[in-house]
Amino acid sequence: MKYLYFILHLFTVSFPLLRSFEPRIKYAKKWNALFIGIAITGAFFIAWDILFTRIGVWGFNSRYLMGVYIFNLPIEEILFFITVPFASVFIYECVIYFLPRIQTNKFIKINTGLIGFLLLIFAVLNFDRLYTFWNFLFAGIFLIYTGINNPDWLGKFWTAYLIHLVPFVLVNGVLTGYGLEEPIVWYNNEENLGIRLITIPIEDTMYALLLLLMNVTFYEKFKQTTKQNP
Repeated sequence: MKYLYFILHLFTVSFPLLRSFEPRIKYAKKWNALFIGIAITGAFFIAWDILFTRIGVWGFNSRYLMGVYIFNLPIEEILFFITVPFASVFIYECVIYFLPRIQTNKFIKINTGLIGFLLLIFAVLNFDRLYTFWNFLFAGIFLIYTGINNPDWLGKFWTAYLIHLVPFVLVNGVLTGYGLEEPIVWYNNEENLGIRLITIPIEDTMYALLLLLMNVTFYEKFKQTTKQNP
């Protein structure tokens, strides 16, 4: 059981890693841009994770951990910000290849900003719940910023996000205790809304959105830089 969290990482990256070298998606050729984006986004999320773990917003069950810690976080939690973006951006690249007709339009732009604005309202209304407040605040700000910039990949991002919710529910469901005697990652319900999607705090859906959106934003930025400077 001590390897369960690590096994989830192997499950997460196995398919996209195996398909990274196939000639259509050519994911491996874009790894330079990908890992720069993962590093920048990961630094932000790891700092957030360290603080929230320290003050008890969430924590980790040693029963399912290998026992290696970095910055007082289990190594498996650090890997989360590598393996999950790696797999999620792969889904995004598949959307680009297989669904090229999906475009960004005014409707998507407006609704991106609107969702961001609604998240800011929810954040203010729940300022006393740390996970809800900061999660919705960060996601809301980044969505508004993205909506204003209206990048041409925004429509494909939303499609990838919706698709990635399927493996998200599978993996995060196990992390939060589905099918287990105890959760791998526990949450202090005083710091969230207490609403669960099966076993997953509803806030995690916005956490996943922010994680993917930041990674795609930096990924696209550095992917274009790589094209300009071969």
